Amino acid sequence: MAVCVPSDLIASALDGLAVEPIVWGGESEPPAGLDRVEFLVPRYTAGPPPVDALALLPRLRVVQLLSAGYETWLPLIPSGVVLCNGRGIHGASTAELAVGGLISLLRQLPGFYDEQRAGRWQRRRTDSLDGRRVLVLGAGDIGGRVAAAVTALGAEATVIARTARDGVRTLEDVDGLLAGSHAVVVALPYSERTHRLVDRDFLARMPDGACLVNVARGAIVDTDALLAELERGRLRAFLDVTDPEPLPEGHPLWSAPNVLITPHVGGGTHGWEERSARLVHDQVARYLADEPLRNVV
Repeated sequence: MAVCVPSDLIASALDGLAVEPIVWGGESEPPAGLDRVEFLVPRYTAGPPPVDALALLPRLRVVQLLSAGYETWLPLIPSGVVLCNGRGIHGASTAELAVGGLISLLRQLPGFYDEQRAGRWQRRRTDSLDGRRVLVLGAGDIGGRVAAAVTALGAEATVIARTARDGVRTLEDVDGLLAGSHAVVVALPYSERTHRLVDRDFLARMPDGACLVNVARGAIVDTDALLAELERGRLRAFLDVTDPEPLPEGHPLWSAPNVLITPHVGGGTHGWEERSARLVHDQVARYLADEPLRNVV
């Protein structure tokens, strides 16, 4: 069986398995042997391929993404092909960034950096997570880790998912929870249902001084509505994702008050390639053994 992978590192992780690795990330001319590929691992940074590229893979049975997000692939997956996402590869680093961004807002770290650059020793009292209520939108790998981390630091976390289960509430409960939440962390998959979920009414229900953290997809938040709240000085925000993205030069978000922006680096930490190689090895071994795959979308 042939497996198409994007790097030599992932190809080497398949040593010992009865497969033929073909290294191709889609950025060059298609190599020979794609007509034998049953298992495709696209490049992490690449968007979905053109539909005609998938036509080069007539035996394709599994697409294993290296990203948690998968929405752009959904309309392209042929009937009978299983789509799996990269849950577990970037969850810890993205949750870490979400909590770090939230703490930066609460402890006013950007303001202290400005004081440092000015050479001023100016003490002031700040907020903290201890005793705060944090609403976590998303009960997956990222959301679960965020909830655990803020709880360990003394906050009360409420986790939201599409379906209710023990310790998890649903999107239908969100409106009634916003007024009592000091922070909202967005870690939901992007879909038609979550498109601009965080809109003007949503933001208006958040209390004065509350923090919005988005490490999911920019389009889940209505940018214009958020800008209005930031410019009023009523809310604070940490954004690892934006709408539009990349954020264009001169966009008003760059200069808005009370916002901290990073350029979609939640998964961009050292070691992610090794984690992706381990996941691909495990998934290919499961496929060969006719065992259930993980992370099936």
